[in-house]
Amino acid sequence: MPELRVGALQLQVVQQTNLLDALLGGGVAVPYSCRAGSCHACLVRCVAGEPLDRQPEALAADKRAEGWRLACQCQVVEDLQVEPFDPQRDGLAAKVAALDWPSPQVLRLRLQPARPLRYRPGQHLLLWSDQAVARPYSLASVPSEDDCLEFHIDCRMPGAFCDAARRLQVGDTLRLGELRGGALHYDADWQARPLWLLAAGTGLAPLYGVLREALRQEHQGAIRLLHVAHDPAEHYLASELQALAAQHANLQVELVTAAQLPAALAELRLVSRQTLALLCGHPVTVDSFARRLYMAGLPRSQMLADVFLTRA
Repeated sequence: MPELRVGALQLQVVQQTNLLDALLGGGVAVPYSCRAGSCHACLVRCVAGEPLDRQPEALAADKRAEGWRLACQCQVVEDLQVEPFDPQRDGLAAKVAALDWPSPQVLRLRLQPARPLRYRPGQHLLLWSDQAVARPYSLASVPSEDDCLEFHIDCRMPGAFCDAARRLQVGDTLRLGELRGGALHYDADWQARPLWLLAAGTGLAPLYGVLREALRQEHQGAIRLLHVAHDPAEHYLASELQALAAQHANLQVELVTAAQLPAALAELRLVSRQTLALLCGHPVTVDSFARRLYMAGLPRSQMLADVFLTRA
């Protein structure tokens, strides 16, 4: 059987065992979230040997050249020595610049990284707490307009990271992991096309960034933003969105509750085959958005979706 080494720990594992499972089974505290190669929480660096990588395209070429692999996508096929991502050594420090609660269950977190970070609206970052708990979150900020990185953290349900986030204070330090592309973005070539932004809960975060980027680039087509929340109090960006709608005649904002969503979806009517739709939120709600848009005549190739990761 192949030998898997992590520091002084030596493990005998069955051939083709999933690397993440082998590490967790051996007592190595590797963070993970999606197990699909999307969140990048389970990064490990190969020191010796090479695993069988089922999704090599999930990592950038420069990261792979440095030896990084996603443990959830790899199998142990030979003797292997790895070291898990160390946020203190490998991550970028970021200070908590501001935090507030725009609704009872959503924490708005603004971070000032130790060095400028180049990103696009719609991307997401892996955040590490001081207890080495990692979780990917979408950026709600726009680099050309905001000095800080902004994140919207749903604290409605208990979780290791959001529980830690509740205790944060201005001046505290977090660590940033890898910046990921995500499916959501704004393309200057879309200038004249109708744009629909459909968000559930804090799925609004990346779409808020995309919306502001579209308006910054003076998008000419109609923009329709629909935000679904559990109850009216959780429309946490209502005032900001309404202010933008008052400033831009081509922007329509709709705020609906989960109970009102079926009726709101039933009223969706496609006004142009050139429409583009960006969807974000819980997988079930995003699927509801996509099915209704498809029934309304929008090709799936004109839908871009990011779904929240659920821990396997």
